Amino acid sequence: MSGRVKRVLGDRFGIAAFGVNLVTLEPGAASALFHRHSLQDEFIFVIAGEVTLIHDAGETIMRAGDCVGFPHQGTAHCFVNHSNAAASYLEVGDRVRGDSATYPRDDLIAEHGADGWRFTHRDGRPY
Repeated sequence: MSGRVKRVLGDRFGIAAFGVNLVTLEPGAASALFHRHSLQDEFIFVIAGEVTLIHDAGETIMRAGDCVGFPHQGTAHCFVNHSNAAASYLEVGDRVRGDSATYPRDDLIAEHGADGWRFTHRDGRPY
């Protein structure tokens, strides 16, 4: 995603059960497409700046010190930086095998397998 910088932190310490990333969104940037995971739980802690959480029920402004969690098969979500300054957050998620992500607003499904992520249309046709 343009304007998004993701620093993978957990791998540096050999952490295998969950991922820890420091994400910075420049003004106008998005974290990802609007999505939900089938098996992965996610936790977000805003460190600096302001981001807009886009979720199933609408939008919520989040600022430094705010946090939110997304249990698997729960609320679809993404973050957008609508402010005039960079914003950063810590992203933590488990690395459960067989996870997939659905994108309710896009013709896209992502499935994680032994060879990494595979992307298909909703009807199963590959991209």
